[in-house]
Amino acid sequence: MIAKLSLVTTAALIAAGLIHLLPLAGVLGAEKLSALYGITIAGPDLTILMRHRALLFGLIGAFCLAAAFHEPLQWAALLMALTSVLAFLALAWGTGGYNGAIARVVTADVVAAVLLLAGIAARVWR
Repeated sequence: MIAKLSLVTTAALIAAGLIHLLPLAGVLGAEKLSALYGITIAGPDLTILMRHRALLFGLIGAFCLAAAFHEPLQWAALLMALTSVLAFLALAWGTGGYNGAIARVVTADVVAAVLLLAGIAARVWR
């Protein structure tokens, strides 16, 4: 039973890690960011901010993947990733009117939140 619960947490962290790694391509520049989010990245200031955002998501993704296989890091990774996706969902739903590309991010974050909550429940249960 404990092994199965451990597998749930590991799977949740791998999925959340991969979801958080998707925006990392945005580090490559404004064109990649525009493709990811369906928006025009106007000017170097916004490009810098969005590329930095992509890098931070990459760090969260890498941390989740590392934690999936290193149990002492799992609580921190689960809580960090859940905070990330819930914050984005709150901002998106609170703002509304987003495009189709952002709607796909919302969907991915809903999936990530469900998986992360399952991973947290598995950690608590065992």
